[in-house]
Formats: sequence, structure tokens, C-alpha cells
Amino acid sequence: MNFDDFALRSSKIKNLPLPGSASHYKMAPSIRLKELETGNIQKQNARKAAVLALFYPDPRSVTNLLLILRKTYKGVHSNQIGFPGGKSEKEDPDILHTALRETYEEVGVPPERISIIKSLSEIYIPPSNFEVKPFMGLMENPSPFVMQESEVEALIEVPLVDFMDDGKVFTQKLSTSYAKNMEVPAFKLNGYTVWGATAMMLNEIKELLKQVL
Repeated sequence: MNFDDFALRSSKIKNLPLPGSASHYKMAPSIRLKELETGNIQKQNARKAAVLALFYPDPRSVTNLLLILRKTYKGVHSNQIGFPGGKSEKEDPDILHTALRETYEEVGVPPERISIIKSLSEIYIPPSNFEVKPFMGLMENPSPFVMQESEVEALIEVPLVDFMDDGKVFTQKLSTSYAKNMEVPAFKLNGYTVWGATAMMLNEIKELLKQVL
């Protein structure tokens, strides 16, 4: 979709109610659903974080969504696909500032280049004990991204048409540091398997966009 058309249509989601947890659950790993059903998920002084789902035009004015591949490190989110973003720091005046600051640090997009469309539903991530606030934003006139080499392995620029394609959703078994042979619903985007909290947040965005595109 042409970016100007997308920007106009996506602005209409500002007044739409958030799909919330119902949209998250559709892309939740089986182990998470069991925890939710039994009430076993308990937040214990959860750390705050924020991420940004950034939409922008490519050189042909086709709408893209930016994801990143994180570096391999000792942690539960090592080598996973996610949004630009990270944990809140005490210097951040609010959680939106966290999302914009982290986006600038990780992919080099200055906050003043970003227009926020909507804040999305928070999601709690038990393995890392983070409560994450997602935001959806637009960048109308992108300049080249600048990766933070210490944190970002690769940029994943996903065409909107692929993101909105229901055929890109599938289920597979994965093993992680905290679960083996876990069945997970996932998106297949640019050849990458996107699952877990990122897939859950993506699904809320997708359900909002389906109402206006």
C-alpha cells in the first residue's frame, strides 16, 4: 500500500477501542495460555519497558514495518525478533519517552521524525519479568537507519502487504531456555519466525489495521 494512503487510513484507529488481551491470546504460546487459564502468572515488581512499531515508506513509497533481530547474548530474548525499544530508565519522564529514546539508540530515528498514532495494550512477559508498553508510529520522510551494533544484529523491513497476509501466520514447535518443544503460533515475516510477546503485540496492531485498511 502507498504510504500516503496508509498514513491517512491508519489515523482512523486513534478512536478505535483496543482489541487488548483477546488479540494477544490468539498468538500466545501454549505454555502462556495454560498459565493464564490457571491464573499462575503473577507480576512481581515487574520492570517497565516500551517498544515502537514504526511504519514508514520505502524508496518506492510502499509502506513497511520495522522489526529488529537482537544480538545473541545471555538472556531470554537472545537472538529473537522484536520491535525497537527497551527498558525504562529513571531519567525518562514517561513511558513514551522510553520508546522514542530506545528507538533512537537502536536504529537511529530521532524522536522528532516520529508521529505517534496510538498507544497499545500493555503486555507482561513472565520469563524476563517485564511489563511492556507498545506504541504505533509513523515516519513520513525516513533517512537511513543506523543500527546500534552492540544490541541489533539486523534490521527487518517488512512490507505491509506481507504483515497483513493471514497466510503468514502458522504454528510450530520451538525450544527455549525455559521450555522445550513448545507449540507457538507465529508470523513468518521476511523468512524469520516471529513469536511470543512480539507476535502478540503484532496481532493487536493487525486487528486494528484490518478495521481501517
